[in-house]
This record gives sequence, C-alpha cells and structure tokens, in this order.
Amino acid sequence: MHYVGIDVGSTSTKVAVMDEARKLADTFLCPTGFSSVDAAQRAQRLLVDAGYDVRSCAVAATGYGRVAVPYAAHVVTEITCHGKGAAYLFGCDGTVIDVGGQDTKVIVLVNGSVKKFVMNDKCSAGTGRFLEIMADRLAVTQDELARLARLGHPTPISSMCTVFAESEVISLVGRGESRENIANGVIESVVARVASLASQMGSQRYYLTGGLCDNGYVVERLSACLKSPVRSVPEARFAGAVGAALCAHDAAHVASNTCYDSVDGKASVQ
Repeated sequence: MHYVGIDVGSTSTKVAVMDEARKLADTFLCPTGFSSVDAAQRAQRLLVDAGYDVRSCAVAATGYGRVAVPYAAHVVTEITCHGKGAAYLFGCDGTVIDVGGQDTKVIVLVNGSVKKFVMNDKCSAGTGRFLEIMADRLAVTQDELARLARLGHPTPISSMCTVFAESEVISLVGRGESRENIANGVIESVVARVASLASQMGSQRYYLTGGLCDNGYVVERLSACLKSPVRSVPEARFAGAVGAALCAHDAAHVASNTCYDSVDGKASVQ
C-alpha cells in the first residue's frame, strides 16, 4: 500500500508518495492555478500516470485548498503537516521557516512535534508571491532575480504591502536605479521580514522549507540575518506533502489518531 500527501498551496500543488516503510517513493509538482479543484485533478492524473491508483492508496490533503481534494480520506492542518514533514526531512529539532505563496509560517519542533508556531500577519510582502510579482515587474525569472541581487547594493523597499511595494519598485525604475540594486532591495525586504518573524522563536537551528528552499542566495542572506546557519534540501519544497503522507500512514496504522470532521464527514488527523 502507498500513502499519499497532497499539499494544495496558493501557488503550487505538491504531492508526496510514501511506501509501507515510510520511505519517500515519489514527489510531483504542478501549478495550482485558478481552481484548487482543478489542481487536485491534475495531481490525481500525475499519480495515475506514475502508476499510483488513488483508490488503493491512503490519501491525506493539506494546504490552502485541502478541502478541494475529493479522494483524500484525511484533511490535515498545514502546521501539523509542515512540522511532520520537516522533522522527517531534517531529523532534528529546531525552527522551521516555510515561505509560502500567501503566508510565512515559523514552526518550532521539539522531539519531532510542533511546540509552537507563528504566522505573518501582514500583507504578502514577506512571502514567495511577493518575489514572483517583483521578478515579473523587473522582467526576470526568480533565479535571475537572485543572481542580480548578488551584484547589487542595498536599496530600501519599505512598504509592508505588495501593491505599495510594487509602486516603490516602479518609482525606482523611473529614477534609473539599476535592476541589480532593485533586485537586492526586493530580496533583502523579504529576508528581513522573514528573519524578524523567525527570530521571535529564540532558536539557533533553522530549516527552510517551501518554494524558496533551493534559492541559495535567499538561504545565504537569511542565515546572515539570523546569525545562524539555515539548512535546506531540495525535498524541503515538499515538506507539507511529506507531512500529509506521514499523517495518512499514521492514520492507517493507528485508528485512535483519527477523528471525523462534523462538517464534511472527512477524517481529520490531530
């Protein structure tokens, strides 16, 4: 039997498949797009094409669109899944920083379990979506944005709102500021906000998950701001899906871990 975790995020949908021994067997990624329901269907097609029949798998869903996965027997909170997934991937306690499309979550793990967490309460200026918008405004990819930022000098972007921050960037472009300096200011703006959130937890061991986990420059700058190394691995992008797969596995083996949602009748792992 296989155990499937599906993390329907605001930007991308991640899928993780585990075997009976809790070994990560496969991962898949597709854009969420306009509809979470459509994203769930795309995820199912990816699974079927790879030889996984969801009817014979234990499936758990998490993320922004978790209730839109009709073939998921379990619906699990994002905090639980990201905590479980990070503990599995990194194997150590510490502070997990997940920079998502809509929000940034900071989760403290103790003995492999979530002890406490905090989420950003501002606009999306401290999220991955902010970087996407700014990269589009500068007509570059995310990788190019990071490359340019390495070459630039600090250029403050102070707004906490994406709309106003975009206006700041437009003004900088109009004044003839170089793309390198603007890119530097954009990334420093995100890193500063994320580091401010993470530093509230008082940890010295940090792990980065989410869509920015393979952005070496962001990892480097976040480490500098936190004055402590930030670890990441390519699979950390799938931390939420990995955690959901683990929840599906646990629910299948320990019935006492499962209760049922009174609204939609789906099982919810606590």
